[in-house]
Amino acid sequence: MDLRQRRLRTALMLGTAFLAGIAVAPATGMLGHALAQKAGNAQMYQLLKEFGDVVERVRADYVQAPNDRELIENGINGMLTGLDAHSSYMNAKAYKDMQIQTKGEFGGLGIEVTQDNGFIKVVSPIDDTPAFRAGIKPGDIITALDGKTVQGLSLNDAVEKMRGPPNAKIVLTIKRQGVDKPLEVPLIRETIHIQVIKSRMEADNIGYIRLSQFTEQADSGLRDAIKSLRAKSDGKLKGLILDLRNNPGGLLDQAVNVSSDFIDQGEIVSTRARHPEDSNRWNAKGDDLLRSLPLVVLINGGSASASEIVAGALQDHRRAILLGTRSFGKGSVQTVIPLPGNGAMRLTTARYYTPSGRSIQGLGIEPEVTVAETREDPGSFGGDREADLNRTITNQGGTAPDKVEPRTDLPPIVSEIPRKPPEGFPKFDPLKPSETDFQLQQGLVLAKAMVAQKSASAH
Repeated sequence: MDLRQRRLRTALMLGTAFLAGIAVAPATGMLGHALAQKAGNAQMYQLLKEFGDVVERVRADYVQAPNDRELIENGINGMLTGLDAHSSYMNAKAYKDMQIQTKGEFGGLGIEVTQDNGFIKVVSPIDDTPAFRAGIKPGDIITALDGKTVQGLSLNDAVEKMRGPPNAKIVLTIKRQGVDKPLEVPLIRETIHIQVIKSRMEADNIGYIRLSQFTEQADSGLRDAIKSLRAKSDGKLKGLILDLRNNPGGLLDQAVNVSSDFIDQGEIVSTRARHPEDSNRWNAKGDDLLRSLPLVVLINGGSASASEIVAGALQDHRRAILLGTRSFGKGSVQTVIPLPGNGAMRLTTARYYTPSGRSIQGLGIEPEVTVAETREDPGSFGGDREADLNRTITNQGGTAPDKVEPRTDLPPIVSEIPRKPPEGFPKFDPLKPSETDFQLQQGLVLAKAMVAQKSASAH
């Protein structure tokens, strides 16, 4: 296994790796290029000297003797986090924790977070975890941990404080849109076993699969779930709902494999890096496990990264109809690069593009059928999507959304599906999803209409 392959398997949240290419410049202009490079190097040496001078002054005169490792690690992390919202440094423990998390098990609260404006923002809680059961919501702002502000903490430091041994208590202070006072949320840490796949049969032989994260078990779990649904329906499975709501992403190869489970051939996703030779493209490599049965995909503002790759591929190939609300809009690729000392850095190295050439960076994916979760306008506290974060990379080089051919295959019932629940619709109860999940209900309506449309066209 070469270096590129090894890095690909360790990359989290759309991590992939690119080997450095060597560009051969034409003979003319080589001297000018060399002189410019020399000038640039001279400036960099001066800046590095300045950095070294600051380090030595801190070591000599800070009010108390600093820890040298922490000093340098903080400097590295500051350099990376100053680039964009997703680049960061991981010390040896954080890197090890990340590798464990991609395998689907770790200790803590079960919450996916990012950093924004000095605070910690919730991307999404993970199903059946302390954070999920306590009602933590995407877009919540964590302002304090056990009464101590998170301002001044790096994202890794905040995550480290939220993790801990099972049965240990922690109190999160949260600001939530529409709530006047801060919320104090006590949580008990657990060993988090991520059950990335859940499935069940709904009425009329429509299957339901919930995919909560793209860990190493995502593709194999999906395949097993489809096989199980076929057995439960006595081989009469008529359609499927794939639920990617609040799925914050995961491994790129799993996103490609899951997309390939529904798409026979063609592009799944492409990446464009700073250097053209480092760009890449992934194509479908399997058979449609559903054999062209109707497919509805549920998305919302917590669907990010790898979830958006799958949703975008299925949408562009006209393989599924998306229902819900606009996705998060994370269209960048991070490479996880191991460093001496057993740490690693997560560096944004490319943008990714859907098969039609769209970059969803900062835009997200708009579903064909917009259905809100509740009647209330959720609003946002400082924004709750990629475009609202500080230091986001720009959206560039892709096909404009309005240039994508509009769909002509939607069932007529789409125009009748309500955009929000009716008055008095019950509050969501995870124990009664079919009765209290309005988006799922409308997904079932859509799936049944797609089944009827497919049956009519076959005769």
